[in-house]
Amino acid sequence: MSAARGEITRRIHPGSGRRRGRDQPRGRQVEPQALADVQALLGDQPRRRDLLIEFLHLLQDKYRCLHARHLTALAAEMKLALVEVYEVASFYAHFDIVMDDEEAPPPITVRVCDSLTCELFGAQDLLRDLPAKLGDGVRVMRAPCMGGCHNAPVTAIGHALHEHATVDSVAKAVAAGETHPHVPPYPDLAAYRAQGGYKLLSDCLDGMRSVEEIIKILEDANLRGLGGAGFPTGRKWRAVRAELAPRLMAVNGDEGEPGTFKDRVYLEQDPHRFLEGMLIAAWVVEAEEIYIYLRDEYPQVREALLTEIAKLEAAGLSPHTKIHLRRGAGAYICGEESAMLESIEGKRGLPRHKPPYPSQVGLFGRPTLINNIETLFWVRDIVERGPAWFGSQGRRDRKGPRSFSVSGRVKSPGVKLAPAGITVRELIDEFCGGMADGHSFKGYLPGGASGGILPASMADLPLDFGTLEQHGALIGSAAVVVLSDKDDMRLVALNLLRFFEDESCGQCTPCRVGTEKAVGLLAAPKWDAALLADIAKVMGDSSICGLGQAAMNPVKMVLKHFPKDVS
Repeated sequence: MSAARGEITRRIHPGSGRRRGRDQPRGRQVEPQALADVQALLGDQPRRRDLLIEFLHLLQDKYRCLHARHLTALAAEMKLALVEVYEVASFYAHFDIVMDDEEAPPPITVRVCDSLTCELFGAQDLLRDLPAKLGDGVRVMRAPCMGGCHNAPVTAIGHALHEHATVDSVAKAVAAGETHPHVPPYPDLAAYRAQGGYKLLSDCLDGMRSVEEIIKILEDANLRGLGGAGFPTGRKWRAVRAELAPRLMAVNGDEGEPGTFKDRVYLEQDPHRFLEGMLIAAWVVEAEEIYIYLRDEYPQVREALLTEIAKLEAAGLSPHTKIHLRRGAGAYICGEESAMLESIEGKRGLPRHKPPYPSQVGLFGRPTLINNIETLFWVRDIVERGPAWFGSQGRRDRKGPRSFSVSGRVKSPGVKLAPAGITVRELIDEFCGGMADGHSFKGYLPGGASGGILPASMADLPLDFGTLEQHGALIGSAAVVVLSDKDDMRLVALNLLRFFEDESCGQCTPCRVGTEKAVGLLAAPKWDAALLADIAKVMGDSSICGLGQAAMNPVKMVLKHFPKDVS
């Protein structure tokens, strides 16, 4: 060491010619009490990375938020970098990170859905009036679709859905402490088995049915994925089975598309019909484990599934696979299949680049079968009744029934099981009791927020896969929102784009920036149609996943079919 360098060193560290180590490790230090809190909550559960989101839920439910001290302790307990825990906790809307010098949220949080149908029925009035009515001890927040569009407007009080909400009804429920989910009555395992349930699964497990037989029946019935993509189910099962073992299965129960609630209704009404179809699918593809990813907005469904899955496991009905129920945390993007896989693995829900596809490299790097709730719900009926029964229910040469989630300006909203190929005019008149009193039919969303908006003059198009694309629209998950002469299409489009802006995962620039710029343009007194068209082109061509690719569909449709509303 030169004399000059030695002198500099001695000035920095008097009394020593060498640099001293730090007195404490870098970063936030683990507090003993916080570590004890975390260990008590986690109990004897394995400290696996894929359980991170489940552990964050335990902390959020216990303390109403995620204290920084607990996140530090959780990272240490799981042997993760603190940044890994923070990036996941900050990604999901249902987690509240609170620094140690900040106050925890109030004891009760009321979330008010402000997605399209709820906005049509008074969500903004609730957001304006509830804070004063409920007082300082209750936090009121806006939130995206909660899957209760047929009962709009919807709020969530703690973990309890409160539908057909008014200021007074919410205040009354809060005062009564109605913060826990209400589980509606449903046929439990005993009741389901009394009606022949699990006979088909038993036949499969006992060798009385062959894998090829089951796949062929689904192919002949033309059952397609009913989460929105519409990929043929039998072909998907065959493709996954052809991949090298070990194989896994993931069930997409994250129906966050505004206007969609069919999966919720089927799970509430007959959960074992879905579970049996799921277990048959796992048998067909030889999936060693099943991961059910259920959106956090359905706590009542989660309680029912936890109860019934435990029963069927105790009854020995799932010897061929292991079932995991995973809880979402408020991220619409996790309805995209690869983002869902990332979330199941305990990460941020960022869509993956494709290829490879999940059927080849999916959950934990293994070939993975991904099916939607409703797709699996139909498996038992199709196999027992035959493909001809399923295929004979369509109209206009379309095959099969379709579950339409209908909301908006109709007399009788709800899940309507109607023939594929039905028109929206027929759907309104035959299944929904007609338009609501005082409303004239103006337009409709045939496939939720991303499916576009069509005018009443196009109400005679068949509703099914492949029938709307030429008109710039999509059937998707068949979420039909009916609009009337009382609705301003400019505000409808703005509501939908604000949803996409909020729910963009931020991974790709076209979607992240494009949705933000579009919202600003839509809020202006006069729309810049040329600039909006440019944004739509860039987003559609270069976004990583379907959110960015389809987000501008409502804007394009309003500009094309409702020019008077934006002139």
